Amino acid sequence: MEDKQLLRYARHLMLDAIGIEGQEKLLASSVLILGLGGLGSPAAAYLASAGIGRLVLVDDDQVELSNLQRQIIHTTARIGQSKAESARAAIAEINPDCVVETVVERVDTERLGQLLAGVDIIVDCTDNFRTRQAINEVCVAQSKPFVSAAAIRFAGQVTVFDTRHTDAPCYACAFPPSDNLPTDNCATMGVFAPLVGIIGSVEAAETIKTLLDAGDNLRGRLMMLDALSMQWQTLQLERNPACPVCAARDR
Repeated sequence: MEDKQLLRYARHLMLDAIGIEGQEKLLASSVLILGLGGLGSPAAAYLASAGIGRLVLVDDDQVELSNLQRQIIHTTARIGQSKAESARAAIAEINPDCVVETVVERVDTERLGQLLAGVDIIVDCTDNFRTRQAINEVCVAQSKPFVSAAAIRFAGQVTVFDTRHTDAPCYACAFPPSDNLPTDNCATMGVFAPLVGIIGSVEAAETIKTLLDAGDNLRGRLMMLDALSMQWQTLQLERNPACPVCAARDR
């Protein structure tokens, strides 16, 4: 690392779980963030500031005034811009050494697979059940981890799916594709602004821990927050031996 990097990341270098070796690993890491809204805003900002070397930002939406109540990486001046490009502008101010690539399109499973091949991990910041199933399919196929979260009203949840570990459940184990869950979104249901900041920050933390294999990440555990009472609950997630995605891969 250069002298400027030693100073920028000094507080990380003091941590036994990171240190110089861990920080160099972060600098060499590539992360794909899918969705630059309420969850993606804090996740992208913290991953950039923490020293992730390359971020791939994927979002086909534009910044709107109603986003600014919670999507803190965007500004009033950038209303009308692509969210991915707006986030890139913000990251350039936070950490100009972070290489940022933007994908301004709605990606399908095939495109996701192409993008995933060039990164180490996906951070799911979407609000769409079908998109999460698509992320899961490509992550299982390529043995890549992904951090997944959701937030609506005053309720949030976050977990890590990492089928590089043979006993780990995938997203389809926890939320079977056949369930066809309805898609609730903040446009129709509302969302507490700080909630997405909390959950998105946890996503960033779990991403860094997974990349460094530091501590115990949320693999196999779904952590849920009720922001009205500020109480956390944790559910154990089990692998489904009949899962149509991860079990089918292993047959």
